[in-house]
Amino acid sequence: MAPEFHTDLGPQYEGEVVRKEDLYMEFGGPKVAHKFELVTLKRPEEIENEKVELIGPDISELQPYDDATGEGGSYPIAVLVDVGGAELDKDAEAIIERKIHMYTNYTQGWYHMNQRQDAWYRMNKDAAKKGFLSLKELGEIFNFLFTSEMPIIEAIQTTIITDDEKVAQLLPGALAIYKARDDRALSLRDEDVDTFYGCVLCQSFAPTHVSIITPNRIANCGAINWFDGRAAAKIDPEGPIFAIPKGELIDPVKGEYTGANKVEYERSMGTYDRVYLYSAFEHPHTSCGCFEAIVFYIPEADAFGLVHRDFKGPTVIGETFSHMAGETSGGRQVEGRLGTGLEQLRSPKFIQADGGRKRMVWIPREILNRYREAFEAEGLYDKIATENEVKTVDELVPWLEEHHHPWIMGEVELPG
Repeated sequence: MAPEFHTDLGPQYEGEVVRKEDLYMEFGGPKVAHKFELVTLKRPEEIENEKVELIGPDISELQPYDDATGEGGSYPIAVLVDVGGAELDKDAEAIIERKIHMYTNYTQGWYHMNQRQDAWYRMNKDAAKKGFLSLKELGEIFNFLFTSEMPIIEAIQTTIITDDEKVAQLLPGALAIYKARDDRALSLRDEDVDTFYGCVLCQSFAPTHVSIITPNRIANCGAINWFDGRAAAKIDPEGPIFAIPKGELIDPVKGEYTGANKVEYERSMGTYDRVYLYSAFEHPHTSCGCFEAIVFYIPEADAFGLVHRDFKGPTVIGETFSHMAGETSGGRQVEGRLGTGLEQLRSPKFIQADGGRKRMVWIPREILNRYREAFEAEGLYDKIATENEVKTVDELVPWLEEHHHPWIMGEVELPG
């Protein structure tokens, strides 16, 4: 018999969005510096099965969002889920972790976006009125849904932390785990496998979107690489992540495959029938809403910029991330606008057909520094402008010429 909760549960609530006028409280998101979610595989005997622990103030002890002033109501969070099971292996961690997104959105009155260190939880006023005033209840919902829908999990324990100092202390360890997962994915190439993977986890918000995951292409959310996709399809064959036979290679430069085209047509309800995995033009990959960043075309430079979700203020083209995301998301193919996982910046196939990293001319300093090694390898690190050097497109091209950016100087030839 299912336990009783203050609000209803089910996939019918997946498309529910908590907007500002309905907001009671949020955890994580762009206003909060410290947030993450992490699943860790342990031996069942190491887990106190179905335990939920809260470290830090609870919903009932925190100030809700103030409609009149637009202030308050945003707090740090770490969601730690420990799982055990004889048939589970380390590859399952990221898959189970990504289902936190699904199960939060199964919860009436709750809304979840993003993943990993960008996690964002929102609860509406109606849920609070119904008595949902403890994060322990959210933890109990996770324990219940994970074990009900994934019998492979034999033991589970959830810890939710809202103490900012504690979340900040644990965050570097989580980031190291994410990086290790991503580094492993760099050991394979698309040419080495016969199977890609697809994810439709975000179709409740983006009905024509399917994220195509290959060795050289991480999911838009940045949370699922090819190894994760393989594990997910094995663990949950009827779930939102599934195998895609690669099929025949149509265009090695643009990254067009018959198998990807077929699933694009089927899963987009016939809206799109072609997809280029390595280009932002003609038939770019669809963009959901959980993407970590947006690659955007800059006509004045005939080149690309990139902005990530946490970047505050306008980009070099005068648009903010949120404004750009509204035009890019929803499962659409938008030429020159590509929702992407940040790890794509390290991929040798990153917008390969369009010039790759050598056609990037503006990136926020935080991201340029984070992926410094990839840009230094191509002699680009000090030739790409950031918000510190260039504020507008009028300033951009002169700066690039002064710093001898290879694309602007005509030193880069497009492949093919």
